[in-house]
Amino acid sequence: MSSKSEILGRLRANVRETYDMPDLSFKKLTFEDPVAEFIKQTTTTAGAKLIELRPTDDINEKIHEAFPNAKVIASNLPGVKADKNPDEVEKAQDLDGTDVGVIEGGVACAENACVWVPMNMKQKAICFISESLVLIVSKKNIVSNMHEAYKKLEEMGETSKYGFGTFISGPSKTADIEQTLVYGAQAATALTVFLTD
Repeated sequence: MSSKSEILGRLRANVRETYDMPDLSFKKLTFEDPVAEFIKQTTTTAGAKLIELRPTDDINEKIHEAFPNAKVIASNLPGVKADKNPDEVEKAQDLDGTDVGVIEGGVACAENACVWVPMNMKQKAICFISESLVLIVSKKNIVSNMHEAYKKLEEMGETSKYGFGTFISGPSKTADIEQTLVYGAQAATALTVFLTD
């Protein structure tokens, strides 16, 4: 028996009271137009930028318009011209110095502008080490609330190629130290959502 199993076994043996899971049948927050609400929450509450892409737009042109000073772009998405590919670098540290990371988002939630990002790249560091992050989100994957988001993930059989996924909403920020708002404390200093049809 491993030490982890032994510790968990001791904890289970000393549980005095158990509690049922809470009832989740209450009415959830829904929106008449989840796409419009997602756009609003992304650009206000989440503090991100949003660019709507038309089917005729060239994604590489849009990336360079949004980030004209970017020297290093990282992505493993087909059609994106990137200087680094998170599937091809040997270690996560090789992505250090990435100006813009471009990744595909999955299910998006209108109530809080969160976007599910499955780890479909070898090095997940691209999601956190890039100075600016671009999430490509399809309008058809936007739902009203987190309950719907998890249900849709389940229905889609959403799995990550490398067994990891996370919700990302807006640029990284914190005001823990002296109540001064600092961007980029734990991850990207800026987030841009490219919204597609």
